[in-house]
Amino acid sequence: MDGVGALDLILSGDRTLFAIVRLSLLVTLSATLLAAVVGMPLGATVALTRFPGRDAAIVMLNGLMGLPPVVVGLLVFLALSRSGPLGSPGILFTPTAMIIAQAVLIAPIIAALTRQLVEDLWAEYRDELTAMEVGPLARVKTLLWDARFSLVTIGLAGFGRAAAEVGAVMIVGGNIDGFTRVMTTTIALETSKGNLALAIGLGLVLITLIMAVNAIAWGVRQWAERHAG
Repeated sequence: MDGVGALDLILSGDRTLFAIVRLSLLVTLSATLLAAVVGMPLGATVALTRFPGRDAAIVMLNGLMGLPPVVVGLLVFLALSRSGPLGSPGILFTPTAMIIAQAVLIAPIIAALTRQLVEDLWAEYRDELTAMEVGPLARVKTLLWDARFSLVTIGLAGFGRAAAEVGAVMIVGGNIDGFTRVMTTTIALETSKGNLALAIGLGLVLITLIMAVNAIAWGVRQWAERHAG
């Protein structure tokens, strides 16, 4: 019966369910974009430059890929609380705080994967770019552009991680009904309350959205590669 109720909520366009879905997409897509803007250039820079402590930086980036979401949530909470260094704007328990928390969580994943990708490409194109006397910044731009299709996959990895996250957004968002409640936190809450129809409905929508975003990105990548060829 719960499954039937879940389908009924989806097919009837339940206002509560789709408001939660819209907020979830806004938070996750914004966080993924922010993390990509920071993480991809950072990863490429680490791949192409030599500096003291580089090996330690790589180990740290790789280690941060496994950051526990609740720890990220705690750190962002402390930073955004009234007594924290970033507390003056008062954005704790808002969607903005949730975007920041998810971006902090997935930026190391995007940076570490980008670093490995660009480093592999640099090994392939080092002689050519060196002979052309391409500067460090131009190298980053060139290799990121050359790797653009693979970077889409890296972005999707970040999106999937953010979309499935519960702990961090619950801590900094407060899971406020109608304001900061997203799909994952609502699934956890409604399951504990026994409201399985809404929980199942949101679970189905979440899985469908993740698959749809990946399918669209894959189709765009395939089209672009054929067009480029």
